[in-house]
Amino acid sequence: MIDISLIRTNPDLVRENIKKKFQDAKLPLVDEVLQLDKQNRESIQRASDLRAQRNKISKQIGVLMKNGQRDEAEAAKAQVAAINKELPELEEQEEKFAEEIKKRMMVIPNIIDASVPIGRDDSENVENERFGEPVVPDFEVPYHVDIMERLDGIDLDAARRTSGNGFYYLKGDIARLHSAILSYARDFMIDRGFTYYVPPFMIRSAVVNGVMSFAEMENMMYKIEGEDLYLIGTSEHSMIGKFIDTILDEKDLPQTLTSYSPCFRKEVGAHGIEERGVYRIHQFEKQEMIVVCKPEDSMMWYNRLWQNTVDFFRTLDIPVRTLECCSGDLADLKVKSCDVEAWSPRQKKYFEVGSCSNLGDAQARRLGIRVKGADGKKYLAHTLNNTVVAPPRMLIAFLENNLQSDGRIRIPEALRMYMGGKEYIG
Repeated sequence: MIDISLIRTNPDLVRENIKKKFQDAKLPLVDEVLQLDKQNRESIQRASDLRAQRNKISKQIGVLMKNGQRDEAEAAKAQVAAINKELPELEEQEEKFAEEIKKRMMVIPNIIDASVPIGRDDSENVENERFGEPVVPDFEVPYHVDIMERLDGIDLDAARRTSGNGFYYLKGDIARLHSAILSYARDFMIDRGFTYYVPPFMIRSAVVNGVMSFAEMENMMYKIEGEDLYLIGTSEHSMIGKFIDTILDEKDLPQTLTSYSPCFRKEVGAHGIEERGVYRIHQFEKQEMIVVCKPEDSMMWYNRLWQNTVDFFRTLDIPVRTLECCSGDLADLKVKSCDVEAWSPRQKKYFEVGSCSNLGDAQARRLGIRVKGADGKKYLAHTLNNTVVAPPRMLIAFLENNLQSDGRIRIPEALRMYMGGKEYIG
């Protein structure tokens, strides 16, 4: 959510930003906000004037009564009564105006960074850089589920019986590999100075509304029936929500956090939940990184965050690239975002394994996350998040890139201590 003062002072900038995101249907919202804001401020001013008038008249009533001017005093009392009748109406009006303004402000997109490429959708995202040499082996790389089944590491049939499509049982060495990757990711981020968290896996609607756009919420979140609770789609939701309605001391910034959680997603509007596969699923686990920082530091942290993910994947001998998200592919709260994509030897192309986002002060404005500066003045923090790793999707890249010609899976050195010293599985 942007600052309403930006709409007041530079509505053309807001309109131009909406056009850059190819959301022209939202253009009328700018004029609607301007009109509602004008009416609201007039209403507030009218209420303020009436209160001042009431105070003045109230003081006169005592003087009039003391001087025996009963008729004048009664007339003054009638004026006060009229004011007292109008004020609640104005206050109710203010609430309605504020609600209507917020409703519109919540769907006007955040101002994107000048460096964001302009494009309609993800087909126009721009490759930034490649890390590691993508290799296609001289033997056939099977589908990832086939690899797992050969290693007796997955049971999709049982999961369909218990839960439906989009769920899985991992077992044996594959389940151990899954846990090993998460443990390694945890320690990798701790070694980089991040504080480890295990957050709540359910959050209230006030936090949901603060951390994501309405469209994302509708497509992602599972609601707990009969309670004001949602299952998280990523631990970023809980971790940013941790700071709701808080004032942070500037000297305590940046807050650099890394969190583990299961994640639950409806995947509405996706290309469908695979019957055989773990790429797009309803439940998975993830290690996340989150930063709360001063505004002037957020772009520096943005670059450090995506680099952390690149470095993590390279220690596991997986080639990756970064892909800059174009304007039309950015969620409304984001200022700038890039995907980290891993190489798939089977498909001979890259696929998404993580996403890094700078949200500016949008989440902080919605959640009331403020910073008290050295001068005592308060300002809104900036928030960022990035995926460290999200198995089992990451397992696809791991298995394909570490598959040997004899069907075994090589364990990179960085992961061996988490796998009981094993160099291979299978």
